[in-house]
Amino acid sequence: MKTIFKFILLLLVAVLNGACSIKTSQEPAEEMYVFLCLGQSNMEGHARVEPIDTVDVSERLLVMQAVDCPERNYERGKWRKAVPPMVRCYTGLSPADYFGRTLVDSLPQNVKVGIVNVAVGGSRIELFDKDSCQAYVEAAPKWLRNLTKDYDDEPYARLIEMAKNAQREGGIIKGILLHQGESNIGETDWPVKVKKVYDSILADLDLQPNSVPLLAGEVVGEDQNGSCASMNEIINTLPQFIDRAYVISSYGCERVNDNIHFSAAGYRLLGKRYGEQMLQLLNNN
Repeated sequence: MKTIFKFILLLLVAVLNGACSIKTSQEPAEEMYVFLCLGQSNMEGHARVEPIDTVDVSERLLVMQAVDCPERNYERGKWRKAVPPMVRCYTGLSPADYFGRTLVDSLPQNVKVGIVNVAVGGSRIELFDKDSCQAYVEAAPKWLRNLTKDYDDEPYARLIEMAKNAQREGGIIKGILLHQGESNIGETDWPVKVKKVYDSILADLDLQPNSVPLLAGEVVGEDQNGSCASMNEIINTLPQFIDRAYVISSYGCERVNDNIHFSAAGYRLLGKRYGEQMLQLLNNN
């Protein structure tokens, strides 16, 4: 009897050890979800970064530095913890900040979120059209050229360069975020221009057509007396031109006195809405 009992005990231990080994081998592999952000000043980040925005930033939320910032020890083309500012050396808080925070709060622990953000304040959508960018920059006022020179006057090319860096390191492009339109106000062909940029991004990154969702944020709305609020009617037609386009409402997102830019609170809310929409799409997939 003792021999039988001992045999059963040893068998049970072996089974438990095997189960533990299986569990360990099935732990999910680490993944990097990458999101490309582009646009003008509201995507670049106009609000002053507040102390609350620099604390509790997850180690799983990263940004691919698109420009060198030696004064901050940020190196172009390298991932870093996504403490704002995300874009250039002295820009401010943007929707991308709280978009990223919203994602890492809900995605599994094995998933990192990588942001690639190339945005230029005051720019038309034509700046991100690789066929018209050069002519647009050459004709631009000096203040705009002072911004584009950070990207060697080719913001679109820099966006693609950084995105390819992310892909080479195993990153998976999961979405594109756009906030632009104030400089194209009233132009009903804006969605056509956006579609050209969207299609170019996918082609240049060897992604299938319509394979990545595009989230486009409204500009400061009528409820906030936004100077460009009429553009939201045009922005809301974007899903008619791009199958996987989704418009993010700016209703209730606080603005500052210029009636064009959001406040820090406004960016936080808008960014959260971008994030909630993306989470819904990721969960559906």
